[in-house]
Amino acid sequence: MSSLEDSPLFITALSKGLSIITAFKAGRPSMSLVELAEVTGLNKSTVQRSAFTLEALGYLHKDPVTKRFRLAPKSLDLGAGYLQTSELIERANPYLHELNRDVEESCNLLEPCGLDMLYVARFPSHKQISIHMPLGRHLPMYCTAAGRAYLAVLPRAEADEILRASELRSYTSNTVTQLESLQTIVAEARSDGYAYAREEYFAGDISVAAAVVNADGYPLGSVGISVPISRWSLEDARKYLAPKVINTARTIASATRSLRPVS
Repeated sequence: MSSLEDSPLFITALSKGLSIITAFKAGRPSMSLVELAEVTGLNKSTVQRSAFTLEALGYLHKDPVTKRFRLAPKSLDLGAGYLQTSELIERANPYLHELNRDVEESCNLLEPCGLDMLYVARFPSHKQISIHMPLGRHLPMYCTAAGRAYLAVLPRAEADEILRASELRSYTSNTVTQLESLQTIVAEARSDGYAYAREEYFAGDISVAAAVVNADGYPLGSVGISVPISRWSLEDARKYLAPKVINTARTIASATRSLRPVS
């Protein structure tokens, strides 16, 4: 429990309600009360009351036949407000769009969220893409270019703490899961000024990314370019796309020097 959660100002009931809303993921779009209790760790009585309240407020929908809950469209309000008011996103979007037009590939802005990176802005390629990547999607820091670029700019102690806290699982046969190897990869990214990953989270995907930093040199997020192995090799992506992603990250950094990390 964090020090903020120890505060007398902390509202436990609100925390429990939010944990129910955030329990719904791509792999579990609908859940029963029992499943919600298992996922959130809350008792069934608390889950029942919270789910009823969220349904009454319009954030959850309950199937009248199966009694299973799923998110209702109104739940988008909880995240859309951030996308519409973030200064980082607003200032970065013109440069992301320019990069997208230049390379004609998918260009993204990701921000840290716990041990993950979160998609907050995206300009997709007009060419065929096989991976749907909606805003709000989480990706682990340790096995993605955007995450490694972010880790490379953090103080080393903070980066190591995140790596040690991460569940180092293999998403593909290429996923690097050894702590020492990951520390070496992050050190390489620190030296090169950008990071890369080849089919470590998604099969067929290559990505390069560079961190966006503020005036203190602290990372706010990462700019990344994702390309398919059907059109690119890792060597070509590093040679031709990495310099462009570094320049874009630096340009965005110049426009966001006064900003402070959100998380």
